[in-house]
Amino acid sequence: MIKFLRIGLLILGFSVAGQIDIASAQQGGKVRSKHGVWSIICDTPAGATSEQCALMQNVVAEDRAEVGLSVVVLKTADRKAKILRVLAPLGVLLPNGLGLNVDGKDIGRAYFVRCLRDGCFAEVILEEKLLNTLKTGSTATFIVFQSPEEGIGIPVDLNGFSEGFSQLP
Repeated sequence: MIKFLRIGLLILGFSVAGQIDIASAQQGGKVRSKHGVWSIICDTPAGATSEQCALMQNVVAEDRAEVGLSVVVLKTADRKAKILRVLAPLGVLLPNGLGLNVDGKDIGRAYFVRCLRDGCFAEVILEEKLLNTLKTGSTATFIVFQSPEEGIGIPVDLNGFSEGFSQLP
Protein backbone atom coordinates (compact mmCIF):
# COMPACT_ATOMS: atom_id res chain seq x y z
CA MET A 1 0.00 0.00 0.00
CA ILE A 2 1.25 3.50 -0.77
CA LYS A 3 2.12 5.98 1.92
CA PHE A 4 -0.19 8.90 1.11
CA LEU A 5 0.86 9.05 -2.54
CA ARG A 6 4.45 7.95 -1.93
CA ILE A 7 5.04 10.88 0.40
CA GLY A 8 7.91 10.37 2.80
CA LEU A 9 7.37 10.79 6.50
CA LEU A 10 8.93 13.60 8.44
CA ILE A 11 10.22 12.57 11.79
CA LEU A 12 10.06 15.89 13.55
CA GLY A 13 9.69 16.84 17.16
CA PHE A 14 6.45 17.92 18.73
CA SER A 15 7.39 21.57 19.05
CA VAL A 16 10.36 22.05 16.77
CA ALA A 17 10.89 25.73 16.01
CA GLY A 18 8.66 26.79 13.18
CA GLN A 19 5.90 24.30 13.91
CA ILE A 20 2.88 24.89 16.02
CA ASP A 21 2.49 22.77 19.14
CA ILE A 22 -0.92 21.09 18.81
CA ALA A 23 -1.54 20.92 22.56
CA SER A 24 -0.81 24.60 23.09
CA ALA A 25 -2.90 25.52 20.07
CA GLN A 26 -5.82 23.59 21.52
CA GLN A 27 -5.34 25.09 24.96
CA GLY A 28 -4.04 28.63 24.45
CA GLY A 29 -3.81 29.39 20.74
CA LYS A 30 -5.90 32.15 19.25
CA VAL A 31 -8.43 31.49 16.54
CA ARG A 32 -7.51 33.92 13.79
CA SER A 33 -10.24 32.92 11.36
CA LYS A 34 -12.86 30.26 10.58
CA HIS A 35 -13.29 28.64 7.17
CA GLY A 36 -16.23 26.27 7.09
CA VAL A 37 -15.44 23.71 9.79
CA TRP A 38 -11.69 24.56 9.79
CA SER A 39 -9.96 27.15 11.96
CA ILE A 40 -6.68 28.96 11.58
CA ILE A 41 -5.14 28.91 15.04
CA CYS A 42 -2.01 30.89 15.87
CA ASP A 43 0.39 30.73 18.79
CA THR A 44 4.00 31.54 19.57
CA PRO A 45 5.68 28.25 20.55
CA ALA A 46 8.25 28.26 23.33
CA GLY A 47 11.59 29.35 21.91
CA ALA A 48 10.13 30.70 18.69
CA THR A 49 10.69 34.30 17.64
CA SER A 50 7.44 34.66 15.75
CA GLU A 51 3.87 33.50 15.78
CA GLN A 52 3.09 30.24 13.96
CA CYS A 53 -0.28 29.37 12.49
CA ALA A 54 -1.98 26.13 11.51
CA LEU A 55 -5.21 25.14 9.82
CA MET A 56 -6.95 22.78 12.26
CA GLN A 57 -10.04 20.67 12.80
CA ASN A 58 -10.81 18.42 15.77
CA VAL A 59 -13.19 15.53 15.12
CA VAL A 60 -14.65 12.57 17.03
CA ALA A 61 -15.79 9.23 15.61
CA GLU A 62 -19.55 9.21 15.24
CA ASP A 63 -19.96 5.90 17.06
CA ARG A 64 -17.10 6.19 19.58
CA ALA A 65 -16.85 9.40 21.54
CA GLU A 66 -13.50 8.32 23.02
CA VAL A 67 -11.82 8.20 19.58
CA GLY A 68 -10.98 11.63 18.21
CA LEU A 69 -8.41 13.23 15.97
CA SER A 70 -6.79 16.61 15.57
CA VAL A 71 -6.00 17.27 11.92
CA VAL A 72 -3.43 20.01 11.39
CA VAL A 73 -1.97 21.57 8.25
CA LEU A 74 0.92 23.95 8.61
CA LYS A 75 3.79 25.51 6.74
CA THR A 76 7.31 25.25 8.10
CA ALA A 77 8.92 28.48 9.30
CA ASP A 78 11.09 28.63 6.19
CA ARG A 79 7.93 28.19 4.03
CA LYS A 80 9.66 25.42 2.06
CA ALA A 81 7.35 22.60 3.15
CA LYS A 82 3.70 22.04 3.96
CA ILE A 83 2.89 19.37 6.54
CA LEU A 84 -0.21 17.32 7.31
CA ARG A 85 -0.06 16.16 10.93
CA VAL A 86 -2.71 14.05 12.61
CA LEU A 87 -2.87 13.48 16.36
CA ALA A 88 -4.64 10.21 17.20
CA PRO A 89 -5.53 9.06 20.73
CA LEU A 90 -3.36 6.76 22.78
CA GLY A 91 -4.38 3.12 22.44
CA VAL A 92 -4.37 2.97 18.64
CA LEU A 93 -2.50 0.09 17.04
CA LEU A 94 0.72 1.71 15.80
CA PRO A 95 2.01 -0.82 13.22
CA ASN A 96 -1.12 -0.44 11.05
CA GLY A 97 -0.54 3.29 10.70
CA LEU A 98 -3.17 5.86 9.82
CA GLY A 99 -5.27 5.25 6.71
CA LEU A 100 -6.76 7.96 4.54
CA ASN A 101 -9.63 7.91 2.06
CA VAL A 102 -10.92 11.00 0.30
CA ASP A 103 -14.43 10.76 -1.13
CA GLY A 104 -14.20 6.97 -0.99
CA LYS A 105 -10.84 6.76 -2.81
CA ASP A 106 -8.02 5.04 -0.92
CA ILE A 107 -5.08 7.44 -0.66
CA GLY A 108 -2.86 5.16 1.46
CA ARG A 109 -1.35 5.06 4.92
CA ALA A 110 1.10 7.06 6.96
CA TYR A 111 2.94 5.58 9.87
CA PHE A 112 2.98 6.99 13.35
CA VAL A 113 6.23 8.76 14.12
CA ARG A 114 5.90 9.58 17.80
CA CYS A 115 3.64 9.22 20.81
CA LEU A 116 3.44 11.72 23.64
CA ARG A 117 1.09 12.08 26.58
CA ASP A 118 -1.67 13.58 24.38
CA GLY A 119 -1.60 10.90 21.69
CA CYS A 120 0.35 9.62 18.69
CA PHE A 121 1.33 11.56 15.58
CA ALA A 122 1.30 10.60 11.94
CA GLU A 123 2.89 13.20 9.72
CA VAL A 124 3.53 13.59 5.99
CA ILE A 125 4.82 16.24 3.65
CA LEU A 126 1.78 17.71 1.96
CA GLU A 127 2.75 17.50 -1.70
CA GLU A 128 0.69 19.17 -4.41
CA LYS A 129 -1.21 16.05 -5.50
CA LEU A 130 -2.47 15.31 -1.98
CA LEU A 131 -3.07 19.01 -1.28
CA ASN A 132 -5.22 19.29 -4.43
CA THR A 133 -7.12 16.12 -3.47
CA LEU A 134 -7.95 17.67 -0.08
CA LYS A 135 -8.85 21.05 -1.63
CA THR A 136 -11.30 19.53 -4.11
CA GLY A 137 -12.69 16.73 -1.92
CA SER A 138 -15.76 16.87 0.28
CA THR A 139 -14.92 14.27 2.97
CA ALA A 140 -11.64 12.76 4.15
CA THR A 141 -11.87 9.64 6.27
CA PHE A 142 -8.92 8.91 8.54
CA ILE A 143 -8.73 5.31 9.72
CA VAL A 144 -7.15 4.27 13.02
CA PHE A 145 -6.91 0.69 14.19
CA GLN A 146 -7.58 -0.68 17.67
CA SER A 147 -6.78 -4.22 16.53
CA PRO A 148 -5.43 -5.64 13.25
CA GLU A 149 -8.98 -6.41 12.13
CA GLU A 150 -10.82 -3.37 13.48
CA GLY A 151 -10.40 -0.05 11.70
CA ILE A 152 -12.32 2.97 12.89
CA GLY A 153 -13.12 5.50 10.16
CA ILE A 154 -13.32 9.07 11.34
CA PRO A 155 -14.84 11.44 8.77
CA VAL A 156 -13.33 14.88 8.41
CA ASP A 157 -15.37 17.49 6.57
CA LEU A 158 -13.27 19.28 3.95
CA ASN A 159 -15.71 22.20 3.71
CA GLY A 160 -13.56 25.34 3.99
CA PHE A 161 -10.23 23.52 3.66
CA SER A 162 -9.24 25.14 0.35
CA GLU A 163 -10.20 28.63 1.51
CA GLY A 164 -8.50 28.13 4.88
CA PHE A 165 -5.32 26.83 3.30
CA SER A 166 -5.14 29.84 0.98
CA GLN A 167 -5.40 32.12 4.06
CA LEU A 168 -2.74 30.25 6.06
CA PRO A 169 0.21 32.61 6.64
